[in-house]
Amino acid sequence: MTQRDDDIEFDFFEEPQTQDAPERERAPKRPGGGRGPRGPRQPIRPPAGVTPLLRLVGLIAFAILIIVLLVFWVQSCQSDRKREAYKTYVADIARIAKDSDTIGRNLNDLLTTPGIKQTDLEKRLGGLVQQQELGVAKAQKLSPPGPLRTAHQNAVEALQFRVGGLRGLEDTFASTRDSNDAATAGGLLAAQAQRLVASDVVWDDLFKEAAVAELKKQDIGGVEVPDSNFVQTPDLASTRSMVPIFQRIHGAATGGTATGAHGNGIGSVKVLPAGTTLSESTENTIEASTDLAFAVSVTDTGDAQEVKVVVTLTIRQSPSPIVKKLTIDIINPGETKTVVFRDFPSVTFGEKVTLRVDVDPVDGETNTANNSNEYPVFFSIGG
Repeated sequence: MTQRDDDIEFDFFEEPQTQDAPERERAPKRPGGGRGPRGPRQPIRPPAGVTPLLRLVGLIAFAILIIVLLVFWVQSCQSDRKREAYKTYVADIARIAKDSDTIGRNLNDLLTTPGIKQTDLEKRLGGLVQQQELGVAKAQKLSPPGPLRTAHQNAVEALQFRVGGLRGLEDTFASTRDSNDAATAGGLLAAQAQRLVASDVVWDDLFKEAAVAELKKQDIGGVEVPDSNFVQTPDLASTRSMVPIFQRIHGAATGGTATGAHGNGIGSVKVLPAGTTLSESTENTIEASTDLAFAVSVTDTGDAQEVKVVVTLTIRQSPSPIVKKLTIDIINPGETKTVVFRDFPSVTFGEKVTLRVDVDPVDGETNTANNSNEYPVFFSIGG
């Protein structure tokens, strides 16, 4: 190696000297060591990623609230529709029941009409049959709520019993038109009338009670299940009553009055609720109250069945007498029946008045001495 070679400097292998980074300038401290005034405080920001999560939770909560409200709304609508379905059905069957009750009253009036001809009776019975058949047809077209279907079928069955009973009466009267066997005819008529009694039992026990129980189970209030009473006078369904009914209607082709003695008499007059019996010969003090009533007993003193017996009670007081009337539909020979007069809010206190009871004479009655009674009374204020 020459000296020239020794003089070559391999300075490119040497690293340059590092320079220190300039020191940061520090803000001069205020005298006394205090800090300078702060700028407006910046809001604390949640860590990155928390805000979207909170928004998601809020949306989920809102969605849940909407779903809950929607469920309640749907349930409310379903409850309203269910109640309306029950209410509509009960209203429809109630109209049918009311019409059937009217038919029953018409039958009662028909069988207790004085002097009616048998041919007229049969014709009018046929009309009642047709009316009740129409009621059955209407009931069969109804669509009751599911839980009431069985009860509804029982209601239809009750109405069908009424059709059967009415038609049975019509056929029996027609088939015994030329018969003089009152006992047999009366028994046959009573058997048909029992169908009508059965219809009331079926309606009450198998329809009404079942429907009321179901409405309670479904928590449906304010809906009243209708009652239906076809037989207005239970006595009409007995052989004891049907025999004289047959005799009275069948006794003459013109429907004339049956032979034998006729008449009714007043038995007793009792004050209710006390239960005391009024006297015709002595003054009677009566304690007035909201439940004051008078029970008048009437006895058929003749040999024939009497119908449409009118009983009148009169309190002769000034300036406004009180007059009330009630009717005994049917009463058999030797039988005693009682009618009860109620609602006496305006009696006169502190002075003697007369209470009079009258029983209207019936066709063929000759002795009317026991058809009227008078009782001296004083009304006092109840304690």
